[in-house]
Amino acid sequence: MPIYGIINAIKGIINSINGIVNAINAIYGIVKATNDINNSIQGNFKAINDINNAMNGIFKPINVIYSLTNSINGIYSLKYLITKVIVLLINSNISNSFIDKSYK
Repeated sequence: MPIYGIINAIKGIINSINGIVNAINAIYGIVKATNDINNSIQGNFKAINDINNAMNGIFKPINVIYSLTNSINGIYSLKYLITKVIVLLINSNISNSFIDKSYK
């Protein structure tokens, strides 16, 4: 009979060891899950950063087009001013030539 008590005690010790191992595995699982969550959060921030970079990439050509449009508008304005100055000069010369002729 005492042998059964020793065997039961050994079984109890083995069960306790198994319980400790299971607890350690559970803690490891929690640590791993926490690490996975952190990696997921970092992945989300990286994705958001990538989206921001993509948006900046989209807006750069739009800004270039806007700048080109402003440059083209500036060229047309300059062309208009030059044309106006030439017309004024021509009209001025025509007027002067009439005035010169009238005095002669």
